[in-house]
Amino acid sequence: MKYSKYFIPTLRDIPSEAEIPSHKYALKGGYIKKIASGIYDYLPLGLKVLRKIEAIVRKEMNKSGAMEVSMPSMVPAELWQKSGRWSFYGKELLRIKDRADREFCFGPTHEEVIVDMVSNNIQSYKQLPINLYQIQTKFRDEIRPRFGLMRAREFTMKDAYSFHEDQSSLDATYQDMYKAYCNIFTNCGLKFRVVNADSGNIGGNSSQEFMITADSGEDEILYCSSCTYAANVEKAATIIHNPDEENQTAIEVETPGIKSIEDVSKFLNSTPTQLIKALVYQYEIMIEQNKYEAKYALIFIRGDYDLSEIKLGNKLNALSLRLATDDEIQTQLNAPSGFLGPVGLATNKSLTILADDSIKGLKNAIVGANKVDYHLKNVNTPKDYTFDEYIDLKIVKEGDTCPECKKGQLIKERGIEVGHIFKLGSKYSESMKAVFLDKNGKEQPFIMGCYGIGIGRTAMAAIEQNYDDNGPTWPIQIAPFEVILIQANMNNETQSTVANNLYQTLLSNNIDVLFDDRNERMGVKFNDADLIGSPIRIVIGKKADEGIVELNLRSGIKDELAVADVVTTIDKHITELLQISNSKVK
Repeated sequence: MKYSKYFIPTLRDIPSEAEIPSHKYALKGGYIKKIASGIYDYLPLGLKVLRKIEAIVRKEMNKSGAMEVSMPSMVPAELWQKSGRWSFYGKELLRIKDRADREFCFGPTHEEVIVDMVSNNIQSYKQLPINLYQIQTKFRDEIRPRFGLMRAREFTMKDAYSFHEDQSSLDATYQDMYKAYCNIFTNCGLKFRVVNADSGNIGGNSSQEFMITADSGEDEILYCSSCTYAANVEKAATIIHNPDEENQTAIEVETPGIKSIEDVSKFLNSTPTQLIKALVYQYEIMIEQNKYEAKYALIFIRGDYDLSEIKLGNKLNALSLRLATDDEIQTQLNAPSGFLGPVGLATNKSLTILADDSIKGLKNAIVGANKVDYHLKNVNTPKDYTFDEYIDLKIVKEGDTCPECKKGQLIKERGIEVGHIFKLGSKYSESMKAVFLDKNGKEQPFIMGCYGIGIGRTAMAAIEQNYDDNGPTWPIQIAPFEVILIQANMNNETQSTVANNLYQTLLSNNIDVLFDDRNERMGVKFNDADLIGSPIRIVIGKKADEGIVELNLRSGIKDELAVADVVTTIDKHITELLQISNSKVK
């Protein structure tokens, strides 16, 4: 392709809306253009990158045995009502009515549609397992779209859904998808980590995220220094080691006006690890279709840990969560905020009480005395209080002990979620009454898996992991062009002859090349080449009449070589760049 015939509307200034490198370079380099909040045009460069990623995805999905389908973007409300998600999903679901006043939604995900498709066409276990995927536009009405394609409202996604007769069949396909995803992100030239994850609105009891590691990542990852354990901070667990010491007698101490963990610790010459803090949340549950109820939960957790609202919400099956007000706390517990504790607490019977496992075995703890300006020291279980169970509700910290090997320390890293695989089980098939006949002729709900990849997010994550001060430094597998060919002087006949002949030679050797044939200053051409981010640059300059051209790699390597050696040299560098990309995988 010749630059003069290609639509690349690069910008000279960084758009004010751009906050992170991928957003900045995607706009400045002419890859995308914003037309509304969270909605973008994909311009030729951007679409070319996306198509390369899609090709890698299709190759691996097809190789795994999955089959491509295409489902409608507009989904009738009846399907979502059948699954129960029409009311549950929230404001992110864009609801639309047609001219006949029938309700639809713009699909943010397609579990309902695929279940309907399969249940109407698969009747017997003999037709299972089956794995179907699509690459399609989705829409989620994000409350705060930001960072360009990283968190857009309209986006391109690969979503796959597998159907099985039993758990062992699902486990096998899940592993196939795990391997396919590893191959996909490896073949995109990206450094990634696979982490245990929360399943969120999609559901299911097991899931893993594929994270592109980058300093600008929105997600926090914790991984073990000694073994392969890794988890999103929303899912991460740890082993708690509370010191064993001799029980002492509980005593009441006055703590006038002192409520915070830090202030109480300092006042009583202790540490936050010795305190048990109490948090009260109001949460909402759905008790039947379109009918909701507000409830309250009291949570006890060790003073040095923060509560994970994701874990709490999952435990309570909550549609929403918020901290209770002081007045609500007084009404529900008949005790003052800031001085709550588990000893002798008279609670409303409808109140849910939960204890984090961080306080299990904690000796001589400090707790609120359930009256203003007082705490209790040296509180112990079971003498002073008891809990029926302890569960994990905390946000795990860097330096905590690995829950798997029980030896290594957890290390924090930031990442960008680009893929997520789920074991859904029978959540959707049961709610939608999607069944098949098993070996005994009995109806059984399908066992399902779900597997998603954000195509645009993968492209943006690639920039976040690969850029310098001048623009993106694309992995060669997904660069819009492998090579950019620059003619220094468009009025020099020898340079024109060499450049045009070399351009045709590169094309005939299936090298993806952009020929910058514009009559522009070299500074402009080099700046635009940086924004295009091709790993290899060939410059036809003053030595063209000697049959010599200049080779520049984005990594900084420069060399001169004979025109006759260009194709061989480029092939060698492409091979080396592919090997470097593959070595990045964690």
